[in-house]
Amino acid sequence: MKGLGLARRGEELSILCLGAHSDDIEIGAGGTILGLIASGMKLDVHWCVLSAGGQRSAEARASAAAFLEGSRSSRVDIADFEDSYFPAHSRSIKQWLLDVRSRVHPDVVLTHARFDAHQDHREVNQLTWNVFRDHLVLEYEIPKWDGDLGQPNAYVPLTADVLERKIELLHEHFGTQRSKDWFDRETFVGLARLRGMECRAAEHFAEAFTLRKARIL
Repeated sequence: MKGLGLARRGEELSILCLGAHSDDIEIGAGGTILGLIASGMKLDVHWCVLSAGGQRSAEARASAAAFLEGSRSSRVDIADFEDSYFPAHSRSIKQWLLDVRSRVHPDVVLTHARFDAHQDHREVNQLTWNVFRDHLVLEYEIPKWDGDLGQPNAYVPLTADVLERKIELLHEHFGTQRSKDWFDRETFVGLARLRGMECRAAEHFAEAFTLRKARIL
């Protein structure tokens, strides 16, 4: 299958990462970010977490710094919108995202999937498409007990080393999540192996995204 690369080694690429909660970007697209940096792209990343209070804010900043090590530039914005109530705060969240849009001009926007079962995730997706109308948007997936994994149509192959680094950083930086029964190596490896099988990744692992709209040439 012919790949449609976002950029090549030595080229510039600007990415806006949007996550409702402090570990969402890392779970959904952490391997992709690590892989792009390792490939030698000149990566400029604006990393936004919309709900991370108290200890989770510290976790979010430390994790973002680790995942973005080696990028050409990075900025991390942390908001404190109420967890689990994003639909009720849609107007304020939209204003927050409009402010972000006024300051950044990304080549790619990473955001939640449209049909994610978590209401906060869905709200971020809807507002992403409402605010960032002229951008390439890739929707990442978050495994959860709801069983809402869909049928993604875009894949980023991961090396085994990149996947292991992603898992290592997740466990290192998100102590508040380690007690959850799904937050473990088996979950992350299992999903990556399934997505790697679907795209015939050379080292058997991948992260998957939904690509709803793209311009070719």
